[in-house]
Amino acid sequence: MATLRSYPTGKDSDVFGRRKKNDSVKDGGAAEQVVDGVGADEQDGTEENDAVQPRRVNLPPAPRPDGPWDISEVPGNPEDGRVDLGGILVPGVEGMELRVEVAGDAIVAATVVLGDSAVQLQAFAAPRKEGIWGEVREEIAEGITKQGGIIDEVEGPLGWELRAQVPVPLPDGQTGAQLVRFVGVDGPRWFLRGVISGQGAVRPESAGVLERIFLDTVVVRGEGPMAPRDPIVLKLPNDAQMVPDGVQTDDAGDQEGSRFGGGMGQLERGPEITEVR
Repeated sequence: MATLRSYPTGKDSDVFGRRKKNDSVKDGGAAEQVVDGVGADEQDGTEENDAVQPRRVNLPPAPRPDGPWDISEVPGNPEDGRVDLGGILVPGVEGMELRVEVAGDAIVAATVVLGDSAVQLQAFAAPRKEGIWGEVREEIAEGITKQGGIIDEVEGPLGWELRAQVPVPLPDGQTGAQLVRFVGVDGPRWFLRGVISGQGAVRPESAGVLERIFLDTVVVRGEGPMAPRDPIVLKLPNDAQMVPDGVQTDDAGDQEGSRFGGGMGQLERGPEITEVR
């Protein structure tokens, strides 16, 4: 993990958590690691499964009157009040930490940690005329259920979402459960997935700020050809500084001349989902 020094308010600090798993839109990714197995077992016996349970039809993307936004839909400067990560522009709020997650050499996801809650943001390419969130929900639900988790599909503040109890190992060797919310929105040739964990999943009514961050995110898909479900690669802001995890830093001299200036001290990990195999 490394550190991006602070958020534009001058008070907040952004933390970079790296993950080594190759991410995909079907993975149940959360604050740090993925819930594996979603999709791996689906390839075997696909025809048999389809004969038993019809797949969802991918309808055209629904209207997005409240966001998230395509870069072409934002008036003025889309970077105002947002952190530019290339493929997505993440809105900032005071006190938040921002982590990025890496697959190989590519940054593929960003996680906003705010207090005892977090939301992971990940954008993917999508077909021009079809939304994929309905199908993705089905795949996530199937994968988590196979691992012994519990899924509830509900219509929440961000539209249809999955509220999951994901099996996680406990320090004493027993298996517990962590609550997670999977949200998603289809846009023009892209799909934005959010994974809310921590208190924002335990008490959804307390997740208003995280939900607003998700809705105010801007997706920069680009015009180049991409296969559906390919992650939209992110980048670090130009003035970000990478600091190894746990290193005590002196930020006093960095606050001037950088809109990411501000002290943090020793870094701590935020809410996460432990990898389940």
